[in-house]
Amino acid sequence: MAALQFTLEKTDAGSSARAGLIKTDHGNITTPVFMPVGTVGSVKAVSQQQLREAVQAQIILGNTYHLYLRPGMHVLEAAGGLHRFMGWDRPILTDSGGYQVFSLSGTRKINEEGVTFQSHIDGSRHLFSPESVMDIQRSIGADIIMAFDECPPGDCDYKYAKESLALTHRWLDRCFKRFDETAPHYGYTQNLFPIVQGASFKDLRKQSCEYITAKEAVGHAIGGLSVGEPEAVLYDICGWCCEQLPAQKPRYLMGVGTPWNILECISLGVDMFDCVMPTRNGRNAMLFTKEGVVNIDNKKWETDFSPLDTGIDSPISEYYSRAYLRHLIKSKEFLGYTIASIHNLAFYRWLVTEARNRIFAGDFAAWKKEMMVKLQQRC
Repeated sequence: MAALQFTLEKTDAGSSARAGLIKTDHGNITTPVFMPVGTVGSVKAVSQQQLREAVQAQIILGNTYHLYLRPGMHVLEAAGGLHRFMGWDRPILTDSGGYQVFSLSGTRKINEEGVTFQSHIDGSRHLFSPESVMDIQRSIGADIIMAFDECPPGDCDYKYAKESLALTHRWLDRCFKRFDETAPHYGYTQNLFPIVQGASFKDLRKQSCEYITAKEAVGHAIGGLSVGEPEAVLYDICGWCCEQLPAQKPRYLMGVGTPWNILECISLGVDMFDCVMPTRNGRNAMLFTKEGVVNIDNKKWETDFSPLDTGIDSPISEYYSRAYLRHLIKSKEFLGYTIASIHNLAFYRWLVTEARNRIFAGDFAAWKKEMMVKLQQRC
């Protein structure tokens, strides 16, 4: 077993964009990278074979809150961990459940011990503490696991953000203590990433960057963004955090976002991304393409037999026409949700891969400027 290793391979002269290589026991990951979200051990409407072959996903994300509630740790431990349970032999990252707890504001209670919440499945009550979340993620068996934190709302005031950050840092100490006291269950290394919080206040973000950097973790995450703050604030805080965090370790921006969000944040120095948007929006008839956003539900595509997109190294996107996909979506055929989801995931993979290629070629900044205009167009 070997701890996660990160090699910074190339930096862009015209921005803070970087290309790197992450090594885990389940394989290597080239960065920048987008991680499809497999909340309950499944990326919605997409099989693991399709993730490997059509999407070419290098790593996927699972959710601690959802997997804890169903199927439960007894099932995952009996299966030998999430990799074996779902038939996925590449790296997995699990978030800590902190965001899900944040979203359950009406049914949860936060105190020093942790968070008591009600299951969305049956209303039963549960406690997530820093210790239990470390134990749960050990049982799930992800290659990269996240510290348990409180995710404050984007519009919170300074007093709330400061108190929340102090709690998150105390919880972080307990996460590392529990992590260091326990061992991986399945014979390969797990790696703990702490999370920068602090809402939209730069002095708090600076404190958090300093605090988590002192833990000497193998990588760092930036949390608490894309939770209702303006896009300009997202970029400002993200760039500020990237300037504070060590250059020789991977930076993971949690839960962001649109293709243009991702491209902008790559230019600020982020290496890893995840978001439900490509699959969720795909199931709701929104496609992301090289020329902009397509609402495939529109009548204008009814007799458009051109491919969904070209040049993104996706057989799905070049094989099926816009007219056919519109027909499937209008008919509420499951195949339509699958095609749209695979296309959007393949597009996101193409975007981060092309960004990496442009960083190596030395023309990332110019390409990004051109793409930022195209990506936000409505076709």
